[in-house]
Amino acid sequence: MPNLKEIRNRISSVSSTMQITSAMKMVSAAKLKKAQDAITAMRPYSDKLTQMLVDLSSSVDFENVYLKPRKVKNKLVVCITSNRGLCGAFNSNIIKKCNEIAELSDEKVSFFCIGKKGGDILSKSHNVVDSNNEIFDELTFENVSLVGEFLMNKFLEKEYDKIEIVYNKFKNAATQIVTTEQYLPIENNSNKKEEQDSADYIFEPSKIEIISELIPKSLKTQLYKSVRDSYASEHGARMTAMHKATDNATELRDQLKLTYNKARQAAITNEILEIVGGAEALNG
Repeated sequence: MPNLKEIRNRISSVSSTMQITSAMKMVSAAKLKKAQDAITAMRPYSDKLTQMLVDLSSSVDFENVYLKPRKVKNKLVVCITSNRGLCGAFNSNIIKKCNEIAELSDEKVSFFCIGKKGGDILSKSHNVVDSNNEIFDELTFENVSLVGEFLMNKFLEKEYDKIEIVYNKFKNAATQIVTTEQYLPIENNSNKKEEQDSADYIFEPSKIEIISELIPKSLKTQLYKSVRDSYASEHGARMTAMHKATDNATELRDQLKLTYNKARQAAITNEILEIVGGAEALNG
């Protein structure tokens, strides 16, 4: 059995760890509320914008480079992770999915990483063409739009024939869904033809002008939604992980206190036995 000093040191260490994890949990909970409100408010707008784009592009004979699929030789995967750890399997799930995409794809796969964790790991075994770790320092539509323009230019220059986004979609604080979305070329879902025909729009100016303006805006919004989803998921995952860590630290501290009390009681008992034994020896 360890001595009392060692147990006291361990109790002190576990208590300090518990204070840190509890504080991180509260910080993430505060940030999660704001991030959750932002993504919840944004989703209907993003979904409606995408639906309008699909409706319009399907109802007019119009060729646009962003809509036109081509033979895929080079694929770019946008990997969205976090800059910090201590958030459970949040980052490892995304990295695992990216590795699967690279292994199962017949074409050449490169990565663009948003978030430090993804870039650090993927760069060891895959081609990471660029990264942006500062975007979470000031998460605004303008900053994400710059990344969107970079990706669109790479597609226009035919450096990549297909671009996908891999990120954690926020469901609730305890659940994040690893999601893969095609970014470019824009998917034209002809299976919804009946729904599209039922949509009644009045166009001013022409359809073609509207689509030309709508496509870049829709692509930037899609990327912003993905980053916002990942940001909310990160804080939900960290809050959950820190909650579990705090509970485990509390349980370990209680066990150590019980061990300490037992060791202290045993030490006192031994001292009493030594005193009684000494007294009996003197009397004898």
